[in-house]
Amino acid sequence: MILSYYPGCTLKTKAQDLDLYARKSAEVLGVTMEELEEWQCCGAVYPMASDEIATKLSAVRALENAKEKGQDLLTLCSACHHVIKRVNHDMQTNADMQMKVNNYLQLDEPYTGETKVVHYLEMLRDLVGFDKIKEKVVNPLKGKKIAAYYGCLLLRPSDVLQFDNPENPSIMEDFIRSIGATPVETPYRNECCGGYVSMENKKLAQKKVDLIISSAMEKGAEMIITACPLCMYNLDANSTEHKLPIVYFTELLAEALGVK
Repeated sequence: MILSYYPGCTLKTKAQDLDLYARKSAEVLGVTMEELEEWQCCGAVYPMASDEIATKLSAVRALENAKEKGQDLLTLCSACHHVIKRVNHDMQTNADMQMKVNNYLQLDEPYTGETKVVHYLEMLRDLVGFDKIKEKVVNPLKGKKIAAYYGCLLLRPSDVLQFDNPENPSIMEDFIRSIGATPVETPYRNECCGGYVSMENKKLAQKKVDLIISSAMEKGAEMIITACPLCMYNLDANSTEHKLPIVYFTELLAEALGVK
Protein backbone atom coordinates (compact mmCIF):
# COMPACT_ATOMS: atom_id res chain seq x y z
CA MET A 1 0.00 0.00 0.00
CA ILE A 2 1.49 3.32 -1.12
CA LEU A 3 0.26 6.70 0.08
CA SER A 4 1.48 10.21 -0.66
CA TYR A 5 2.62 11.74 2.62
CA TYR A 6 2.47 15.35 3.78
CA PRO A 7 4.64 15.72 6.92
CA GLY A 8 4.32 19.45 7.62
CA CYS A 9 6.85 21.86 9.10
CA THR A 10 6.62 20.94 12.78
CA LEU A 11 7.33 17.27 12.10
CA LYS A 12 10.65 18.33 10.61
CA THR A 13 11.60 20.36 13.70
CA LYS A 14 9.99 20.13 17.14
CA ALA A 15 7.86 17.03 16.47
CA GLN A 16 10.37 14.73 14.80
CA ASP A 17 9.37 11.80 17.04
CA LEU A 18 5.80 11.94 15.76
CA ASP A 19 7.11 11.58 12.21
CA LEU A 20 9.94 9.12 12.87
CA TYR A 21 7.87 6.54 14.73
CA ALA A 22 5.06 6.84 12.20
CA ARG A 23 7.43 5.94 9.38
CA LYS A 24 9.01 3.02 11.25
CA SER A 25 5.61 1.64 12.20
CA ALA A 26 4.24 2.01 8.68
CA GLU A 27 7.04 -0.18 7.33
CA VAL A 28 6.07 -2.99 9.69
CA LEU A 29 2.41 -2.63 8.70
CA GLY A 30 3.12 -2.80 4.97
CA VAL A 31 2.46 0.86 4.22
CA THR A 32 4.82 2.98 2.11
CA MET A 33 4.73 6.68 2.95
CA GLU A 34 5.97 8.59 -0.11
CA GLU A 35 6.81 12.09 1.08
CA LEU A 36 5.66 14.73 -1.37
CA GLU A 37 8.45 16.55 -3.15
CA GLU A 38 8.80 20.27 -2.47
CA TRP A 39 5.81 20.48 -0.17
CA GLN A 40 5.14 23.82 1.48
CA CYS A 41 3.71 24.86 4.85
CA CYS A 42 -0.05 24.25 4.94
CA GLY A 43 -0.59 27.61 6.62
CA ALA A 44 -1.07 26.09 10.10
CA VAL A 45 -4.48 27.73 10.63
CA TYR A 46 -7.50 27.43 8.36
CA PRO A 47 -8.48 30.97 7.28
CA MET A 48 -12.07 31.80 8.17
CA ALA A 49 -12.49 34.57 5.59
CA SER A 50 -14.50 33.07 2.76
CA ASP A 51 -12.63 35.06 0.11
CA GLU A 52 -9.15 34.18 1.42
CA ILE A 53 -7.36 32.34 -1.38
CA ALA A 54 -3.61 32.90 -1.08
CA THR A 55 -3.08 31.04 2.20
CA LYS A 56 -4.86 27.98 0.81
CA LEU A 57 -2.69 27.57 -2.27
CA SER A 58 0.02 25.44 -0.65
CA ALA A 59 -2.60 22.96 0.56
CA VAL A 60 -4.02 22.73 -2.96
CA ARG A 61 -0.53 22.13 -4.36
CA ALA A 62 -0.09 19.17 -2.00
CA LEU A 63 -3.50 17.81 -2.92
CA GLU A 64 -2.77 18.21 -6.62
CA ASN A 65 0.60 16.45 -6.29
CA ALA A 66 -1.11 13.45 -4.69
CA LYS A 67 -3.73 13.47 -7.44
CA GLU A 68 -0.99 13.35 -10.09
CA LYS A 69 0.40 10.22 -8.44
CA GLY A 70 -3.05 8.67 -8.21
CA GLN A 71 -2.66 8.28 -4.45
CA ASP A 72 -4.51 9.24 -1.28
CA LEU A 73 -2.82 11.96 0.76
CA LEU A 74 -1.69 10.84 4.22
CA THR A 75 -1.41 13.43 6.99
CA LEU A 76 -0.22 13.13 10.57
CA CYS A 77 -0.11 16.52 12.32
CA SER A 78 -3.61 17.41 13.54
CA ALA A 79 -3.28 21.02 12.39
CA CYS A 80 -2.05 20.07 8.92
CA HIS A 81 -4.82 17.51 8.56
CA HIS A 82 -7.40 20.08 9.61
CA VAL A 83 -6.23 22.70 7.13
CA ILE A 84 -5.72 20.37 4.16
CA LYS A 85 -8.99 18.50 4.65
CA ARG A 86 -11.00 21.73 4.89
CA VAL A 87 -9.28 23.29 1.88
CA ASN A 88 -10.02 20.12 -0.08
CA HIS A 89 -13.67 20.44 0.92
CA ASP A 90 -13.62 24.04 -0.33
CA MET A 91 -12.29 22.86 -3.67
CA GLN A 92 -15.08 20.29 -3.87
CA THR A 93 -17.93 22.63 -2.99
CA ASN A 94 -16.98 26.24 -3.76
CA ALA A 95 -17.05 26.98 -7.50
CA ASP A 96 -15.73 30.53 -7.05
CA MET A 97 -12.73 29.30 -5.11
CA GLN A 98 -12.13 26.54 -7.63
CA MET A 99 -11.99 29.10 -10.43
CA LYS A 100 -9.69 31.55 -8.62
CA VAL A 101 -7.28 28.89 -7.32
CA ASN A 102 -7.00 27.10 -10.65
CA ASN A 103 -6.54 30.37 -12.54
CA TYR A 104 -3.72 31.30 -10.17
CA LEU A 105 -1.96 27.93 -10.20
CA GLN A 106 -2.44 27.45 -13.98
CA LEU A 107 -2.57 23.69 -13.65
CA ASP A 108 -2.66 21.49 -16.75
CA GLU A 109 -5.90 20.04 -15.43
CA PRO A 110 -8.12 21.92 -12.93
CA TYR A 111 -8.13 20.58 -9.39
CA THR A 112 -11.62 20.12 -7.96
CA GLY A 113 -11.02 18.12 -4.79
CA GLU A 114 -10.38 14.67 -6.24
CA THR A 115 -7.74 13.63 -3.67
CA LYS A 116 -8.81 11.70 -0.58
CA VAL A 117 -7.20 13.04 2.60
CA VAL A 118 -6.44 10.35 5.19
CA HIS A 119 -5.13 10.92 8.69
CA TYR A 120 -2.63 8.35 10.00
CA LEU A 121 -5.13 7.15 12.61
CA GLU A 122 -7.73 6.67 9.86
CA MET A 123 -5.14 4.71 7.91
CA LEU A 124 -4.61 2.43 10.91
CA ARG A 125 -8.35 1.93 11.35
CA ASP A 126 -9.66 1.81 7.79
CA LEU A 127 -6.77 0.65 5.59
CA VAL A 128 -4.62 -1.50 7.86
CA GLY A 129 -7.21 -2.49 10.45
CA PHE A 130 -6.80 -2.68 14.21
CA ASP A 131 -7.04 -6.48 14.10
CA LYS A 132 -3.95 -6.63 11.88
CA ILE A 133 -2.12 -4.29 14.24
CA LYS A 134 -2.90 -6.68 17.11
CA GLU A 135 -1.34 -9.49 15.06
CA LYS A 136 1.81 -7.44 14.44
CA VAL A 137 2.31 -6.42 18.07
CA VAL A 138 5.40 -8.05 19.60
CA ASN A 139 5.53 -5.97 22.75
CA PRO A 140 1.94 -5.52 24.00
CA LEU A 141 1.65 -2.66 26.44
CA LYS A 142 -0.32 -4.68 28.96
CA GLY A 143 -1.23 -2.94 32.18
CA LYS A 144 -0.66 0.59 30.83
CA LYS A 145 -3.63 2.88 31.43
CA ILE A 146 -3.65 5.51 28.70
CA ALA A 147 -5.90 8.51 28.15
CA ALA A 148 -6.45 9.67 24.58
CA TYR A 149 -6.48 13.39 23.95
CA TYR A 150 -8.13 14.34 20.66
CA GLY A 151 -8.28 18.10 21.05
CA CYS A 152 -10.44 20.09 18.66
CA LEU A 153 -8.69 20.02 15.28
CA LEU A 154 -9.23 16.35 14.42
CA LEU A 155 -12.93 16.32 15.18
CA ARG A 156 -14.42 19.66 14.14
CA PRO A 157 -16.16 20.73 11.99
CA SER A 158 -17.43 17.17 11.97
CA ASP A 159 -19.42 17.45 8.72
CA VAL A 160 -16.21 18.29 6.84
CA LEU A 161 -13.55 16.29 8.67
CA GLN A 162 -15.73 13.18 9.15
CA PHE A 163 -13.01 11.77 11.39
CA ASP A 164 -15.09 10.40 14.26
CA ASN A 165 -18.06 11.24 16.45
CA PRO A 166 -17.14 14.72 17.75
CA GLU A 167 -18.95 14.23 21.06
CA ASN A 168 -17.97 10.63 21.73
CA PRO A 169 -14.96 9.63 19.61
CA SER A 170 -13.50 6.13 19.84
CA ILE A 171 -10.72 5.77 17.26
CA MET A 172 -7.87 6.51 19.68
CA GLU A 173 -9.34 4.25 22.37
CA ASP A 174 -9.58 1.46 19.79
CA PHE A 175 -5.97 2.15 18.86
CA ILE A 176 -4.92 1.87 22.51
CA ARG A 177 -6.64 -1.51 22.76
CA SER A 178 -4.93 -2.71 19.58
CA ILE A 179 -1.48 -2.27 21.17
CA GLY A 180 -2.53 -4.15 24.29
CA ALA A 181 -3.04 -1.21 26.65
CA THR A 182 -6.15 -0.07 28.52
CA PRO A 183 -7.91 3.12 27.37
CA VAL A 184 -9.04 5.59 30.00
CA GLU A 185 -11.93 7.74 28.83
CA THR A 186 -11.93 11.28 30.19
CA PRO A 187 -14.58 14.01 29.92
CA TYR A 188 -12.25 16.60 28.39
CA ARG A 189 -10.57 14.46 25.73
CA ASN A 190 -12.31 16.32 22.88
CA GLU A 191 -12.10 19.82 24.35
CA CYS A 192 -9.62 22.48 23.21
CA CYS A 193 -6.44 22.66 25.30
CA GLY A 194 -6.05 26.40 24.71
CA GLY A 195 -2.95 25.98 22.59
CA TYR A 196 -3.80 28.82 20.23
CA VAL A 197 -4.07 31.33 23.09
CA SER A 198 -1.13 30.10 25.15
CA MET A 199 1.04 33.07 24.16
CA GLU A 200 -1.46 35.89 24.70
CA ASN A 201 -3.49 34.38 27.55
CA LYS A 202 -1.29 31.91 29.35
CA LYS A 203 -3.51 31.73 32.43
CA LEU A 204 -6.46 30.55 30.36
CA ALA A 205 -4.30 27.93 28.65
CA GLN A 206 -3.00 26.75 32.02
CA LYS A 207 -6.54 26.50 33.38
CA LYS A 208 -7.68 24.33 30.47
CA VAL A 209 -4.56 22.14 30.60
CA ASP A 210 -4.89 21.57 34.35
CA LEU A 211 -8.49 20.52 33.85
CA ILE A 212 -7.57 18.04 31.12
CA ILE A 213 -4.69 16.49 33.04
CA SER A 214 -6.37 16.39 36.46
CA SER A 215 -9.43 14.67 35.01
CA ALA A 216 -7.21 12.06 33.34
CA MET A 217 -5.40 11.42 36.62
CA GLU A 218 -8.69 11.11 38.49
CA LYS A 219 -9.72 8.39 36.04
CA GLY A 220 -6.48 6.51 36.69
CA ALA A 221 -4.53 7.37 33.55
CA GLU A 222 -0.75 6.95 33.65
CA MET A 223 -0.09 8.93 30.46
CA ILE A 224 -1.82 10.89 27.74
CA ILE A 225 -1.38 10.35 24.00
CA THR A 226 -1.98 12.91 21.28
CA ALA A 227 -1.52 13.42 17.55
CA CYS A 228 -1.09 17.19 17.74
CA PRO A 229 2.30 18.90 18.23
CA LEU A 230 0.62 22.06 19.55
CA CYS A 231 -1.39 20.04 22.09
CA MET A 232 1.77 18.17 23.04
CA TYR A 233 3.58 21.44 23.75
CA ASN A 234 0.68 23.01 25.62
CA LEU A 235 -0.15 19.99 27.77
CA ASP A 236 3.50 19.57 28.69
CA ALA A 237 4.50 23.20 29.19
CA ASN A 238 1.44 24.78 30.74
CA SER A 239 0.42 22.35 33.44
CA THR A 240 0.72 24.07 36.82
CA GLU A 241 -0.85 21.56 39.19
CA HIS A 242 -0.30 18.06 37.85
CA LYS A 243 2.11 16.24 35.61
CA LEU A 244 1.53 13.21 33.40
CA PRO A 245 3.74 11.95 30.58
CA ILE A 246 2.45 13.34 27.27
CA VAL A 247 3.38 11.04 24.38
CA TYR A 248 2.75 10.94 20.63
CA PHE A 249 0.58 7.97 19.75
CA THR A 250 3.08 6.88 17.10
CA GLU A 251 5.76 6.39 19.74
CA LEU A 252 3.62 3.83 21.57
CA LEU A 253 2.75 2.16 18.27
CA ALA A 254 6.43 1.81 17.45
CA GLU A 255 7.12 0.44 20.91
CA ALA A 256 4.37 -2.15 20.58
CA LEU A 257 5.57 -3.17 17.13
CA GLY A 258 9.13 -3.51 18.37
CA VAL A 259 10.72 -0.80 16.22
CA LYS A 260 11.31 1.92 18.82
